[in-house]
Amino acid sequence: MSKSGGRRGGGGKERVRTAKKRTASSTRWLQRQLNDPYVKKAKHDGYRSRAAYKLIELDDRFKLLRGAKGVVDLGIAPGGWAQVVRQRAPKASVVGIDLLETDPIDGVTILQMDFMDDDAPDKLKAALGGSADIVLSDMAANTVGHKATDHLRTMGLIEAGLEFAVEILEPGGAYVAKVLAGGADDSLVKQMKSHFKTVKHAKPPASRKGSSEWYVVAQGFKGRPDEA
Repeated sequence: MSKSGGRRGGGGKERVRTAKKRTASSTRWLQRQLNDPYVKKAKHDGYRSRAAYKLIELDDRFKLLRGAKGVVDLGIAPGGWAQVVRQRAPKASVVGIDLLETDPIDGVTILQMDFMDDDAPDKLKAALGGSADIVLSDMAANTVGHKATDHLRTMGLIEAGLEFAVEILEPGGAYVAKVLAGGADDSLVKQMKSHFKTVKHAKPPASRKGSSEWYVVAQGFKGRPDEA
């Protein structure tokens, strides 16, 4: 019997043992985890989460981390994205923030606090000690199951991340944020385009097919008006 609580079924897939205290939804989640090739690959490659491959795939496509010297990771827990940053931009200063506790990562400064706190942006800037080349946001709002409400909460996080990115990015920098199906709304895209040369939506292969998540990738930061 495996320690994961699963057993090998037909076709080589893991089947989850029934448990009296396990809900149907948690059983489905566990079975999906057991049979997810990205989960298995993450364990093999030493990444803390399968999400690491989302950033790897985005970086392969958009060359986000090439030459990066300063990186901010919003919603860093459990640390998979920061691990990728350290590998692909080993000389970069990296600062992350999350309300959840995150185990230390060599070369990464981690703040355990809510990014939406008023003093969070200033603390991130102080920890980084300078401007950033890229702001990454894999933050997700707590969902309530009401589509319109969940969308507004997600947009609120993206807008807050964008406001922060505009304050800390070097000219030419990039901002990457998680969005729900349909992507960022027109007004937000318009706002991004006023600050960046290109704004695109992407769904990396590592995002589960049934997932509603996409990413908005804004590149070529035009600089702050006061620096023009």
